Amino acid sequence: MEYLEFEQPIKELMEQYQTCSMVGEESGVDVKLACSQIEDKINKKKKEIYGNLTPWQTVQLSRHPDRPYTLDFINGIADKGTFLELHGDRSYADDQAMVGGLAKIDGKNVMFIGTQKGRTTKERQIRRFGMPNPEGYRKALRLMQLAEKFKIPVITFLDTPGAYPGLEAEERGQGEAIAKNIYEMVKLKTPIFTYVIGEGASGGALGIGVGNKVYMLQYTWYSVIAPESCSSILWRNWDHKEDAANALKLTPADMLKNKIIDGIIEEPLGGAQYDPEVAYQNVKQSILHNIKAFSKFTERELIEQRQEKFIAMGEFKG
Repeated sequence: MEYLEFEQPIKELMEQYQTCSMVGEESGVDVKLACSQIEDKINKKKKEIYGNLTPWQTVQLSRHPDRPYTLDFINGIADKGTFLELHGDRSYADDQAMVGGLAKIDGKNVMFIGTQKGRTTKERQIRRFGMPNPEGYRKALRLMQLAEKFKIPVITFLDTPGAYPGLEAEERGQGEAIAKNIYEMVKLKTPIFTYVIGEGASGGALGIGVGNKVYMLQYTWYSVIAPESCSSILWRNWDHKEDAANALKLTPADMLKNKIIDGIIEEPLGGAQYDPEVAYQNVKQSILHNIKAFSKFTERELIEQRQEKFIAMGEFKG
């Protein structure tokens, strides 16, 4: 397990706990009481740190290298052996930063779509740190339209620092691809449920984020721009990224308060990386609940509910 800078007190206690356990095993001395006391200190310190996170610390936690990614969630939620990944946009290429395919959840058919980061250096290069090219968004749209044809709910997972900003992406119509996705998702005739499982940045996330219901996991963020990018625009450097994170109101609590999302999915204390199975099950229960609730909607009602939800954003009464 890797630890972030503000998690160092937990790391030190964990090392003490491991040493205590090792001494007990090697010497045969009963150290259960000592280890138990250290364990209590670990839990207390976790509650103290994770219960008082700053927006910037939340951003850091959403990027934790051990945090589960889209394919981890899909394989953790879908019935065993049912996920069939689908590839390509049928026009240019298969973007590895955008993944998707058919699966079953408790016997119910769904279409999963999401941005995928990499674990190793090579995989990060191939997947461009979860930043899709235009063909990634076109692949996502192809899968959504396939789901619409067979009346299958669409589940999208957002975990991206933004759409890929390279010259080749702009040459192939990055802005148009994202705009087309938003336009088509608004009028898709099948339910769409969206989950921010890590970073939800800019149009890169919104390109697959127009859902009937939108949720954020507890230690994630969702914003029009990343704090570092905001800082570089306003102050010409990254030194003010913490100030930017505070101003952007990007935490799940902020998003819920401003009615941008519909709910917050609880994670294990400290993040999904501590106990991924708990996170998978919490998301799974939310998906199943929404599939059941929206099964009663007509196609027209699905579209109207989704459109009204997004049209209402940003409205304020004096």
